[in-house]
Amino acid sequence: MAGSILIIEDETTIAQLERDYFELNGFHVDLCHHGDEGLQLALETDYHLIIVDLQLPGLNGFELCSRIRQAKEVPILIVSAKNEEIDKIRAFNLGADDYITKPFSPSELVARAKAHLTRYERLMSRHEAAHKTEIHIRGLVIDQAARRVYVRNKEVIFTSREFSLLEFLASHPNRVFSKSELFERIWGMDSNGDIATVTVHVRRLREKMEVDPSNPQYIETVWGAGYRFTV
Repeated sequence: MAGSILIIEDETTIAQLERDYFELNGFHVDLCHHGDEGLQLALETDYHLIIVDLQLPGLNGFELCSRIRQAKEVPILIVSAKNEEIDKIRAFNLGADDYITKPFSPSELVARAKAHLTRYERLMSRHEAAHKTEIHIRGLVIDQAARRVYVRNKEVIFTSREFSLLEFLASHPNRVFSKSELFERIWGMDSNGDIATVTVHVRRLREKMEVDPSNPQYIETVWGAGYRFTV
């Protein structure tokens, strides 16, 4: 599975430790220690995965995550000493795919990175091989082959992960899925991961699809159980 990884981390010891573990697993790794340099590398080079610290000189990790996500769908992993839930939610809102707090196990970091890479490659392969199919539900059109979504005859842009979550729920109408199930299905990891990102992504879907996000007509919250796509 080896590929190229960019690590943006200002603590030299941690950056080198991360690099060593990834290189032992066959990855090519680039390091940088400044937010502005990291953004330039991320936008100019086609990395398979990017690891970002939040507290950086120049652009901070939140700004980096947002700027990268606006331009690319590459998986982004946050590694930070900041352990507050608000920081995690903010990172997920800005497009991060995972959030790992320091101190961390380098082996766990590599395992999570591999899981994201496997999931991303699977999604891209499925997209390339897919036959043209569409899902039509009450003014919503999901073009599975082109990975495009139209809401009330207007195209709405979704990130790769948002599209995958929407497509999965819409493909299994009226069935309730727990946050843990959705995290495992869409992010490719078990519920030991941080499932707060599921809530964040559902909120994003509602904001983009619903006439009134506070009174959703497509993705319903089933309290104590999870989410259901209603038809």
